[in-house]
Amino acid sequence: MLKKDDLRLGLILGFLAPVLGFFIYYLVKFRLFSFQEFLHIIRANPSLLTGIISLSLITNAVVFTIYINRQKDRTARGIFIATCIYALITLSFKWFL
Repeated sequence: MLKKDDLRLGLILGFLAPVLGFFIYYLVKFRLFSFQEFLHIIRANPSLLTGIISLSLITNAVVFTIYINRQKDRTARGIFIATCIYALITLSFKWFL
C-alpha cells in the first residue's frame, strides 16, 4: 500500500487516519469510560469535539509526512485535501455549535 501513488488512496487514508487518531485519543484519555459513555460526554460538551478532532488530525500529519518522504505526491495531495476538509468541518463546529 505504501508503494502506490494515487489521489484516491490519499483521500481514503486522509479520512481514515483521523478516525484512528480519535480512537487512540479515547484509549489514552478516556479508557476508564466505555466508548458509549465517551460519546455521551462529547455530546454533552460540543466544544470538546473540536479539540479532539484537531488532535486526531495529527495522525494525518504523520501519514502525510510518510508519503511526502517517499515522494508519493499524488497520495500526499489526497491526504492534504482530506485534512483541509476535516479542518473546515472542525471550524464549522467551532463557529456554529
